[in-house]
Amino acid sequence: MNKQLPIKLSPAFKDYLWGGDRLKTDFGKQSDLTPLAESWELSAHRDGESTVATGPLAGLALTSYLKQVGTSALGTAAARFDYFPILIKLIDAKGDLSVQVHPDDAYALANEGEYGKTEMWYILDCEPGACLYYGFARDVSRAEYENAIKENRLTEILNRVPVKRGDVFFIPAGTVHAIGAGIVICEIQQNSNTTYRVYDYGRRDKNGNTRPLHVEKALAVSALTAAPAHTDTPNGPDVLLADCPYFTVRRLRVTDTLTLTCTDDTFYSLIVTDGHGTLTMHGETLDLSKGDSIFIPAQNGSATLDGTCELIFTHI
Repeated sequence: MNKQLPIKLSPAFKDYLWGGDRLKTDFGKQSDLTPLAESWELSAHRDGESTVATGPLAGLALTSYLKQVGTSALGTAAARFDYFPILIKLIDAKGDLSVQVHPDDAYALANEGEYGKTEMWYILDCEPGACLYYGFARDVSRAEYENAIKENRLTEILNRVPVKRGDVFFIPAGTVHAIGAGIVICEIQQNSNTTYRVYDYGRRDKNGNTRPLHVEKALAVSALTAAPAHTDTPNGPDVLLADCPYFTVRRLRVTDTLTLTCTDDTFYSLIVTDGHGTLTMHGETLDLSKGDSIFIPAQNGSATLDGTCELIFTHI
């Protein structure tokens, strides 16, 4: 049996202007960037790779690590992708993010040279009254959409949703969306960094420049139908949050001991969103704390979680 040990990863960091400091204060991230907007916890993207933090290959970028251990670490299901398939982030939105949309695979490959971006959000925390935009409040025409952009009233026709801790939003490519101020999120997405910014509240960056908009591309890819109704996330120790062709995501709540069954058809990601614990596999134990990112190579076997913690568990 192929025995590969789980590893901890260190993230790549991003200092977008809307970020805050909660990734440092609440999740233990160590970075000189201010503000600290995003930590790319599981990333093999050219715009920011995570690195191995434990084991004999510590210090290697994720893509270099995978070259060392071999493609079997990704699992047989990864053969349907010609790239590392997912990217997982923690996001601290101290301010509003721009209203934006992501293309699907066909459009992105034809116009951007990478795949599209379907994603999901898990709300880790939020300030009282925090809201986000998720699709349109009703069906709209392209002309209505375009006019709302030109007249700076796009948010009037969007679906504004109050949020609370534990909420989940699945956002297929083509869904117009924006994270609102005061929200901390774990985002699981396709491995893509293509974003079309539609509206940015007229704000300026640190150099006094407005950020570019991508209106024509956004008009070409946006879904113009009303957003589905938002539903509450069920309680329980093991809850399915999302299941799509790109990723499957579960929330695990450990109060004592939980056994994970692993197979050789997929790798696994664990993001510790709260609490402390340990992960034991092949006789080796990793300590887990809030903010940790763990990569488990594909293999047939089991791993044991002990402690009191919440985790986001992702595979393909």
